[in-house]
Amino acid sequence: MAYISASVYTSHVPAIGAALDQGKTEEPYWQPLFKGYEFSKQWMQEAKPDVIILVYNDHATAFSLQMIPTFAIGTAAEFRPADEGWGPRPVPMVQGHPELASHIAQSVILQDFDLTIVNEMDVDHGLTVPLSLMCGQPEAWPCPVIPFAVNVVQYPVPRGQRCFQLGQAIRRALDEYDEDLNVQIWGTGGMTHQLQGPRAGLINKQWDSNFLDKLIDDPESVAAIPHIEYVREAGSEGIELVMWLIARGAMSDVAGGAKPRVRHRFYHVPASNTAVGHLILENAH
Repeated sequence: MAYISASVYTSHVPAIGAALDQGKTEEPYWQPLFKGYEFSKQWMQEAKPDVIILVYNDHATAFSLQMIPTFAIGTAAEFRPADEGWGPRPVPMVQGHPELASHIAQSVILQDFDLTIVNEMDVDHGLTVPLSLMCGQPEAWPCPVIPFAVNVVQYPVPRGQRCFQLGQAIRRALDEYDEDLNVQIWGTGGMTHQLQGPRAGLINKQWDSNFLDKLIDDPESVAAIPHIEYVREAGSEGIELVMWLIARGAMSDVAGGAKPRVRHRFYHVPASNTAVGHLILENAH
């Protein structure tokens, strides 16, 4: 059967992609941030996943405000980097895994999660920036990627508890898959930030730190955080952190297994106007 070997959590700030693409990683402003991912790139080379399920939010590229699925899974064989207004990022085409993606869709829908099945879409910085941070700038990404998009842009957005339960449903789907695949699941977005209004530029280091602590040791309590707390403490865009709960819900300890091993933890402010958080958890073998 397929199995989840690890979960990865990271911010997906668009300015990070621009800094990479424009060769600014050694500039004083950016150097501390990229240094925090040096371990992660080495770890990725050693971990060698067969497939990555990458949970992210689309930023009005594949989906406009005319049509906004709450949860959507990409089932195509490949996905083009999106043009977000200044041309597509100079990164490799994203190769999908239609067989596993279709299996997840069927299994999760039969577990009463109403996924939108997407057979063609472009993927924006929400997906490509995490890949760049973890994999560098290769000629091809190291494995197929299944895009899993979550609406955290237009209210109403899903509750953290629902996202946590969805992660559990995805793990059960993998348990039913016939092929032996080493799968990683990534939760992206966040941490605290607000892009508009009187509180634009908000960063709450203490709240972020507590979130990371509890995500590791007490994920059920993080899943119970209400929307209003995200908005009040983490800013209007801090709601992106519910996507991390999909990845956390898929880990073995949530289903009664051993606690995951923390391989890496990193936090940095600021990157553009955002707090950057990063975590790697490995399932016990």
